Amino acid sequence: MITLRGLTKRHGDTVAVDGLTLDIEEGQVTGFLGPNGAGKSTTMRMILGLDRPSAGQALIDGKPYDALRHPVREVGSLLDAKALHPGRSARSHLVAQARSNGIPVRRVDEVLETVGLAAVARRRAGAFSLGMYQRLGIAGALLGDPHVLILDEPVNGLDPDGVRWVRELVRAQAAQGRTVFLSSHLMSEMQLTADRLVVIGKGRLLADTPIAELLTAGTSASVRVRTADPVDLRDLTDGLLAYEGVVVEPAPSADAGERNEIVVRGATAGRIGDLAHRLGIRLHQLHSVHASLEEAYMELTRHSVEYATRTETP
Repeated sequence: MITLRGLTKRHGDTVAVDGLTLDIEEGQVTGFLGPNGAGKSTTMRMILGLDRPSAGQALIDGKPYDALRHPVREVGSLLDAKALHPGRSARSHLVAQARSNGIPVRRVDEVLETVGLAAVARRRAGAFSLGMYQRLGIAGALLGDPHVLILDEPVNGLDPDGVRWVRELVRAQAAQGRTVFLSSHLMSEMQLTADRLVVIGKGRLLADTPIAELLTAGTSASVRVRTADPVDLRDLTDGLLAYEGVVVEPAPSADAGERNEIVVRGATAGRIGDLAHRLGIRLHQLHSVHASLEEAYMELTRHSVEYATRTETP
């Protein structure tokens, strides 16, 4: 388990991380999201003892990283896949890590097989593609068979097959009871991978929630409703607008046969169905439309973008 309490990092007058307090629990994949410059990498570096906090603390199983007796066997990390000597082979790079941390060399061959690099184990790392570097970095993170994994953009540079492999790998690690904390800018992949999301903006915590709750909590969540005839639709709309906070809009559809369809925000499908039943209205369609993670994320971070751009129209 990773515990952050008031974690803060200042660079002069700039606050990179501002009082983060949260628990990253075992047995699940926790995704870490935020705009560029939000403080994600700085947070991970403080957890791993590479940056010293200006205030607060980051603990792994109740201890700071530098107090762990066998850190590589307790925490596996990937921050920069290219942080290795390009003249070394993949195998020799991992063998050096294993020997310096009391890990049997046979473990090197096991992780090379796991990440799909066994066939190129003796090739110089300097000749690797970005995707191969990522796989080697993940091998290094797995080397000590740790119970905590911290991965910064692990799918960067991977092809679709590699992205799916990382997804299956981290979910399998979490299913075995490990703590998995990873960042990514691929929203669609994070939606498939993470159980819980931590979102920060300008160094501050914006959300710490199960992913399902984030997708249903925003204003982008809605319910599509289609009635049997226009009169029923009008009566249902009038009934819905009597509820506080409910918004009803025509459904975006080019199909003339679906003119009896509306989009409702601020009411659940169950509440709408109950109202239709009381009014004796027959429904042809009633289903929830949840926001994608990208939509929910953009809504959540719209005031926290450090490098905002403006789209100009001619």
